[in-house]
Amino acid sequence: MYITTTIAYVNARPHLGYALELVQADVLARHHRRRGEPVRFQTGTDDNSLKSVLAAEAEGVPVRELVDRNAAAFEGLRETLDLSFDSFVRTSAQPRHRAGVERIWQAVGHDLYRRHYEGLYCVGCEQFYPQGPCPDGHAAPLQHVSEENWFFRLSTYQDALSDLIRSGRLRIEPAARRNEVLAFVEAGLEDISVSRSAARARGWGIPVPGDPSQVVYVWWDALANYITALEGGDYDRWWVDEPRKVHVMGKGVIRFHAVYWPAMLLSAGEPLPTEIFVHDYVTAGGRKISKSAGGGADPVALVDAYGVDAVRWWLLREVPRVGDVDFTEERLVARADEDLANGLGNLVNRVATMVHRFLDGHVPPAGERLVEVRVDEALDAFDFRRAAGEVWRIVEEANRYVERTRPWKQSRAGQEASLGTLVAACRELAVHLEPFLPTAAARVAAAVGGERLPRPEPLFGRLAPAGAHG
Repeated sequence: MYITTTIAYVNARPHLGYALELVQADVLARHHRRRGEPVRFQTGTDDNSLKSVLAAEAEGVPVRELVDRNAAAFEGLRETLDLSFDSFVRTSAQPRHRAGVERIWQAVGHDLYRRHYEGLYCVGCEQFYPQGPCPDGHAAPLQHVSEENWFFRLSTYQDALSDLIRSGRLRIEPAARRNEVLAFVEAGLEDISVSRSAARARGWGIPVPGDPSQVVYVWWDALANYITALEGGDYDRWWVDEPRKVHVMGKGVIRFHAVYWPAMLLSAGEPLPTEIFVHDYVTAGGRKISKSAGGGADPVALVDAYGVDAVRWWLLREVPRVGDVDFTEERLVARADEDLANGLGNLVNRVATMVHRFLDGHVPPAGERLVEVRVDEALDAFDFRRAAGEVWRIVEEANRYVERTRPWKQSRAGQEASLGTLVAACRELAVHLEPFLPTAAARVAAAVGGERLPRPEPLFGRLAPAGAHG
């Protein structure tokens, strides 16, 4: 499987909404690797936007300085969030990306033409709108822009895109997003502007081949990363031959990925992605968390305060497959205390303590399997909350089993049978938990591994109340 996230604008540091996307993609990558499947997981940064230019101007620093600094913050999320990506793309720093964008531009030359354009432009979205305000909630007023641009004949691909989506060859999940894209396509597609004047872009970006007065539209540039990052044999391995190419993204950019990008690829004669999973927004006070709006929850600060397990678990246990979810630190703390400290940690500690108390730490033969979990089925549907819930069924069933069997009242033979079952359940839990909480899963595995268990120690402490960390 080839798994990609969107690549992030670097006009500011990361926020929790983007961390959601990274963690979801990481779960997919780890899950399929655990099943023995080859996986490439790719993410990165979208450096060539006007937003970065304006942010650098506002800060009074060179664009390159701001872009490099913020891109490093995004790449640093690998350690912060326990991510396992194989490739990190930077569109302004890797020569192969520019060469690839130029190659795609030339490949679609038959569908490009130049004409005058006038419209309202949202810098936050980096796209034109027929009228204001910005539908995605960016506060800055739309700018009236009048200039000559290069246009792409998107209208040519309306029927082909409709057929791709209706046939399922391009799978879009959830179904509501598929229907949204299909309605947009079948309402009639208009040609789109795919360049910007170099003057308005302050010269930042990839010049249009053969036309230095224009730079390639940042979205055209950014979408190309999914193939420009694949060097040599990787292109054939992961784009031409790979049967599952999955894009993970937020709902605000679905049109670019499910309409513009497939049309570009059709025009260039390139293979298409196979699946698009769209998540909704993490909000704060009912408003989308974003870099441009300011005040977004900082994933680095949250991990520093509460730990990576608490942050990843909140994103996976609380965010629904469909619908926005409001974030507060109180909710993060409550979920971590309830599940990780009181649930998982208490179960493993309780089982290890009983093994030491009744069996001198020696692990008896594995007993019955307590519950059949359907993690595969949930993740195939991109339902991360249901998948995390499936793992949690092991914790719930094991706790019920303890209360039902009461090992402290059993004979030696009964204790061996029940504790063998419970140790096996904890070991199975560590395996299934690994894609979701790799650090916690390793601690669980260590606590219940071997023929003789180590002395039990608490796996999770209760968290300080939100706000106590300052």
